[in-house]
Amino acid sequence: MSSSFRSSAPRPYQSYVYAYPHKTAYRPFPEGGRPALSERWAGERKDALSLYLHIPFCEVRCGFCNLFTRIGAPDELTTRYLDALDRQGTAVRDALGDDEPVRFAAAAFGGGTPTFLTAGELDRLCDIAEKRMGADLRAVPLSVETSPATATADRLTVLAERGATRLSIGVQSFVDEEARAAVRPQRRADVESALARIRDARTPVLNIDLIYGIAGQTERTWRLSLDAALAWQPEELYLYPLYVRPLTGLGRAGETADRAWDAQRLRLYREGRDHLLSHGYEQVSMRMFRRSDAPPQGPDDYACQTDGMIGLGCGARSYTSTLHYSFDYAVDMREIRGIIDTYTATEDFSRAEVGREVDEDEARRRHLLQSLLRAEGMEVAGYRERFGRHPVEDFPSELDHFGSLGWLDESAGPDRLRLSADGLAYSDALGPELFSPAVRADMAAYELK
Repeated sequence: MSSSFRSSAPRPYQSYVYAYPHKTAYRPFPEGGRPALSERWAGERKDALSLYLHIPFCEVRCGFCNLFTRIGAPDELTTRYLDALDRQGTAVRDALGDDEPVRFAAAAFGGGTPTFLTAGELDRLCDIAEKRMGADLRAVPLSVETSPATATADRLTVLAERGATRLSIGVQSFVDEEARAAVRPQRRADVESALARIRDARTPVLNIDLIYGIAGQTERTWRLSLDAALAWQPEELYLYPLYVRPLTGLGRAGETADRAWDAQRLRLYREGRDHLLSHGYEQVSMRMFRRSDAPPQGPDDYACQTDGMIGLGCGARSYTSTLHYSFDYAVDMREIRGIIDTYTATEDFSRAEVGREVDEDEARRRHLLQSLLRAEGMEVAGYRERFGRHPVEDFPSELDHFGSLGWLDESAGPDRLRLSADGLAYSDALGPELFSPAVRADMAAYELK
């Protein structure tokens, strides 16, 4: 496929696949059939788990955001939320049992904005991870999301003392007019001050998120944001295409995607990719770029394709080999408030409420999808060892289609499946091609709220 955008090519921006199956394919379990966590975790490998704690609060809601989060937390809501998180952590750790070693290989605090919490509340959040779940935060990679307004010195000090190895800040644009166009009120001066405080905290890895495709953005202003970010020499940079999703601020404003916008985003993506590669960054995925001399993140032995995840909080997911589960999902602010209120009032966290059973076909799809969307690709031997077959046997039409579009790197050899540069550029078109018919149907039937 030519590297230039053609109208006959698949639409490049269809769906950001950060987990599979998507939450819109989850359904509530029947009251009498809610899976007991102790039963579903019995027999699972628990020696390299990932721990994720979700904080569903932000100081503002960006126009593009469809994350599970609300603005503000009145009437000591953060205290009640942390109380519920503590109860959930106790119940989940009990469900994991002690028959086999329980060890966490990685941890993350996300949201929302975890640093919406005060310094004292962040300290308590770390206590829940360590004292309730048994995660040694000083011995494993710990990633924490923050924002320019909440990256204050006292909060950053707590996180540094408790072992944070990575801070990820959502800047999106260093151009004030573009930030306003994305309904993200901020000033560049405040962003730069926050970045200075993060560097002063000496956290080993700084990640900066940027967005391309904002109304009014040009190659010149995009390069300005890239260079402003590079001035801080971040160890990682994420470049996100702007999406307009239902029930978000931009979605309600009537913004829609068209071929011209597709072309603009694809052009800006390639501009950003090439600029970072020329400045000593390596591409890890369509979105992620890591500085070639960035420090290692410690004992990173968690593999998202095969190892389990424990998610605490009402927007977090958990994965066993056969069950993905969470809580109810919504985008509309009123619905989110109701779900958070229900979560904070919950006493019994011993059973899964909302989720999806994962059979072997879905496990194969998830393994291929999450491996293939990384720049390094997938070792065929690892897939064969897990499933007993070559991926071409399981996905002949999909892989043939990807090859016909020029999305597969033919130089990778027979032992590895790897995307070409164009394949990585079209990750958001390729990923949905691997969704099963059942997952597609349930996502289509999901009632937005």
